[in-house]
Amino acid sequence: MTKQEKVQFVIDTLEKLYPKTPIPLDHKDPYTLLIAVLMSAQSTDARVNTITPILFAKADNPYDMVKLTVEEIKEIIKPVGLSPMKSKGIHGLSEILIEKYNGEVPKTYEALEALPAVGHKTAAVVMSQAFGIPAFPVDTHIHRLMYRWNLTNGKNVVQTEKDAKRLFPEELWNKLHLQIIYYGREYSPARAWDIEKDIITKTIGRKSVLKSL
Repeated sequence: MTKQEKVQFVIDTLEKLYPKTPIPLDHKDPYTLLIAVLMSAQSTDARVNTITPILFAKADNPYDMVKLTVEEIKEIIKPVGLSPMKSKGIHGLSEILIEKYNGEVPKTYEALEALPAVGHKTAAVVMSQAFGIPAFPVDTHIHRLMYRWNLTNGKNVVQTEKDAKRLFPEELWNKLHLQIIYYGREYSPARAWDIEKDIITKTIGRKSVLKSL
């Protein structure tokens, strides 16, 4: 297979498996998505989805969020981990959204990444999933699978994102990054990996990965 044929095989396979791609984090608008994505760092979407209803019942907008203390936020979100850093970020970014953006979430990478506790991946998820702007957020699943599929060198997530954007059509990015995440969780996990179920890696995976099994 040529690289382009491999890319098309990935696209076709994922489209058959996941024709619909619901956003994994529960939210109702760009602000609640931003908070949920921030909370998901080094946690799981499932765990975040059990905590956000509790937090959002008290504050689902920046104006109500700043009425809570950092300590109050920390106690609510403690189960998702890294609560001291995340609670400061949530409170701090809410203040900035009120002061600079009339309580609205901005639609640029530069503005999003300038917010406390918001990195490039979080910004990319918000751009993609909240605003429909083409982006290719790279999480651990996408980084792992792009390497297993020999579509990147696995050097770092920055390189993986560049390679994904170069190889896949821009109009597919927003759906495809979710499809890859779903596939990684179901068929190509980091642990307890069964290559026989992982049809994409079995078909196009790099030899070094397949030999190690």
